Amino acid sequence: MKKIGSGTYRLANPVDITAQEAIVGKIEKEGPLGKYFTNYSEDEYFGEETFEKAESRMQKEVLNRVLEQSKASPKPIDFVFAGDLLNQCIGSNYSIRDLNMQFFGLYGACSTMAEAITLACMAIDGGFAERSIAMTSSHFCSAERQFRFPLEYGSQRPPAAQWTVTGSGCLLLETGKVGSGCPKVTEICPGAICDMGISDQNNMGAAMAAAAELTIKRFLDDTKSSPEDYDLIVTGDLGHIGHSILVELLAKDNIQAGSNFDDCGKMIFDKNSQDTHSGGSGCGCSATVLAGYILPEMKKGTLKNVLFIATGALMSPVSTLQNESIPGIAHLIHITA
Repeated sequence: MKKIGSGTYRLANPVDITAQEAIVGKIEKEGPLGKYFTNYSEDEYFGEETFEKAESRMQKEVLNRVLEQSKASPKPIDFVFAGDLLNQCIGSNYSIRDLNMQFFGLYGACSTMAEAITLACMAIDGGFAERSIAMTSSHFCSAERQFRFPLEYGSQRPPAAQWTVTGSGCLLLETGKVGSGCPKVTEICPGAICDMGISDQNNMGAAMAAAAELTIKRFLDDTKSSPEDYDLIVTGDLGHIGHSILVELLAKDNIQAGSNFDDCGKMIFDKNSQDTHSGGSGCGCSATVLAGYILPEMKKGTLKNVLFIATGALMSPVSTLQNESIPGIAHLIHITA
């Protein structure tokens, strides 16, 4: 059995992350991590006619760049695990429709990147695949139109609101090779839905914080490890408010969140100069921070032991209109250099 403890799984053979690529929009390029995002567009349409088509264009761009990097190996890509925030995952569906690749469309809201990595690793470690893609995206304009108000409405954003990241991230995961020098996924801890009864769609960080706390505590208990064992424990995307709630919840369980705790939604924007309120959100937030910043830093040796916990607010336009609460989920990936 690969299962350890109540819900963590140790891969029999660590899975290599052999290639990664990120693309972002203009405001993300202007943020604190801007120097890491060499692939970006000043045009929010990315050369397309609509925001939704722009989202597919971003996925095509990062996927093509990863496929170019993968040509060093003659082995084919077995599966693509991808998703986005658009209805029926059309951003992902249309991005690969011409490639004849076996595809799993996913919806985990902002947790989708960690969900995709989890399933890709399970397929590889289970012997169903040797090479798989994990990919996701989001776009500020398409997300606003779908979940909140059309941009033309000019609605005011409350302080708890987060700014959906315009961006896409893509990883290539492969059967592990000793001495490859690539970051490796060694353990996974899938999340469980946690509903705190919060129904404010402008306060997603609060809705997701308890799910993050549940998954982090489960992993630390299962592995008998402590926060000090890791160079970086990064959630995404709780933003500033959700992150502060997470710190409080962890403290109640006697888990001290030190300086190695951070959040992708906090990292990608400058709260003071960019007017993004509580920070970044969207599938593309944690995906671009992981692919554009964290993994390159691991390859340089700056980071060696990372917990990546992507969080998702599992709401929809329909559930919002029906005054439903917002369930949260958080999937954890343990990556070592």
